[in-house]
Amino acid sequence: MFAFTNSAEKISPTIVGAGAKLTGEIRTDGIVQVHGTVHGQIFGDTVIIARGGMVVGRVTAKSLFLHGTIEGPATVDIANIFSDAKMTGNLSYVKLNITDNDRLECKLIARKGNDAHAANAKK
Repeated sequence: MFAFTNSAEKISPTIVGAGAKLTGEIRTDGIVQVHGTVHGQIFGDTVIIARGGMVVGRVTAKSLFLHGTIEGPATVDIANIFSDAKMTGNLSYVKLNITDNDRLECKLIARKGNDAHAANAKK
């Protein structure tokens, strides 16, 4: 039996579990949750990097929820950065929300417009 987040559209989240290591690329129109480690690129509608989760590579999404670590660039429309989050590289965003964080070592690049997902989907 499959569990779907939206039974009408049959969309389920892509989850990299705690302790798991994935090398390669994740492409989805849905949600990506990273609790383990991803070496590569992630393209998704919503990307959630949990506490203890790490991405070494590029993240492209409409929405980013960062509790863990990104080592590399990210291009998003809405970036939500939480207190335990760490990031190096460039963070390109339209809207930025930072909650009590002093661990960011990334370059912040504000953009006008949106649709980071579509703009970078072909890369």
